[in-house]
Formats: sequence, C-alpha cells, structure tokens
Amino acid sequence: MSAARARRLADRIQEIVAARLQRGIKDPRLGFVTITDVRVTNDLREATAFYTAFGDVQERADTADALASLTGMLRTEVGRQTGIKFTPTLAFVLDAVPENASHIDELLAAAREADAAVERAAAAASYAGDPDPYRRPVDEEDLDDENGGGRDGARASDAVDPAGAGDAADGTTDEFDRAGARTP
Repeated sequence: MSAARARRLADRIQEIVAARLQRGIKDPRLGFVTITDVRVTNDLREATAFYTAFGDVQERADTADALASLTGMLRTEVGRQTGIKFTPTLAFVLDAVPENASHIDELLAAAREADAAVERAAAAASYAGDPDPYRRPVDEEDLDDENGGGRDGARASDAVDPAGAGDAADGTTDEFDRAGARTP
C-alpha cells in the first residue's frame, strides 16, 4: 500500500474519532480530550491515535481507562464511516509533546538566564594584563624622551628594529646582514 493512502486514512480516522468523542459519549471518566495525530501503518492494519488530556494525573489516568474501554466502539465507527475492507485496530497513546515543549521552554529560560549572567560579568570585567599585549616598534624619539633626552643609557639597537639591522654604539653598522651572512 502507499504511504499517501495511509496518511489520508489517518486523517479520516482522526476526524471520525474526534467527532465521536465530542458527541455521544456518556462516560464520566472521559475528560477533555484532543486527538492530536493518528498514524496508520502502510499495510493499513494498525492505527495509533495520539491524544492530550486536560487535568491532573488522576484525571489523565481516568481518561486513558475510558479510551481503552471505548476502543471497540470507536473502531466500529471508523469501519462504518470509512467503508474499507479491513478496519485497522486502534491504540490510544498519550501525546508527550506538551510536556516536552514545556521542558524545552524551561531549558531555554535557564540558558537565557545564564547568558545574561555571563553578559553582566563581562560588562564589569577588565583585562588580566595590559589592554594591548602586543609589542610595538619603539622610535628613537621615544627612547630619548624616556631617558632624559639623550643616548646615555639606551641604544637605538635595544629597541625593536623592523629592518633587522641596528646601529652599533659607535655608529657603525652590524657586521651581519639579515640573512646571517658576514658583511665585508
């Protein structure tokens, strides 16, 4: 059988069962029930009806008992209204989607609260070290200003030299070039 035919039959069963539960059932145990989905196997032999029930745990248990006792009558009604050769067996399963959705909502609220706490902590935080931990090339003017305007304590070669070759203390150039080869 095709999956499309099974889906059409499932939709029809959902309509029939929901309409029958809405009218004509006098069972006092049956509370406020909503048929949320029906799934039929591809061979059209078994149908599972998912439902939600309003109320506390005891009322839900009473509703489950009432649906179990009404299964035969509801299957007969499905067979009469659909007119198919073999009426599928019915099974009622409490739909866990509302409980799962509320649990997911609680988890999302806890995650939002944790994010807000991290954001508040980050707003009041400061750097553990310097705000700018990267070293920058030092100009000779900066060294002169730091040492009182002269070269008496610092050499230009002590600063980071981006060209790779600095001046020696006596003003001569280094005897090695950047590649490490000795210069003449």
